[in-house]
Amino acid sequence: MKKELINYETFINITKSISHSKVPEEIVLMTVDGIKNALDVKGCALFLINKKSQELEVAASFGLSDEYINKGPLSAMQSIADSLKEGPVAIYDVFDDPRIQYPEAARKEGIASILSVPIIVSERLLGALRVYTAEPWEFTLSDVNFVQALAQFAGMAIDMCRMYQGQKEAVDVLKRMREAKAGRT
Repeated sequence: MKKELINYETFINITKSISHSKVPEEIVLMTVDGIKNALDVKGCALFLINKKSQELEVAASFGLSDEYINKGPLSAMQSIADSLKEGPVAIYDVFDDPRIQYPEAARKEGIASILSVPIIVSERLLGALRVYTAEPWEFTLSDVNFVQALAQFAGMAIDMCRMYQGQKEAVDVLKRMREAKAGRT
């Protein structure tokens, strides 16, 4: 029961912090840091899909080495692709699962289990949020729901930040156009 209480407190703290930010980089850092600490796991990473290359690119990570993060391109079609199409995927043993794109890198990093959940906003796939454990871990429904809820919230916040930044840029362009027109008359 205490674990669920911690998750609710963490969820409230993370969502409160995220709701005050207009910077996508802050949002993803708060998300991965909060999840890693709440679940007391090895690491957490948030990936965004590059639409051109169809690769998952690390937006933020916490608890993972630079070597592991930079191990090579993560194909959205190969690296635990089921989680991007069908929802959360929990992998108990990364050494014995064909969905792991870089099993040797995972072994070297000391990763035993992975939970991968999609980040979907308005039926658009933005990326994936992954939780990494050092010991084999049977992810509970509570774990999955907690990570999935924060992934959805972070996705909405990232999307809103992008819209805010786009709106701000459009307003700036209109101001410059108005100033240029006023300077000509």
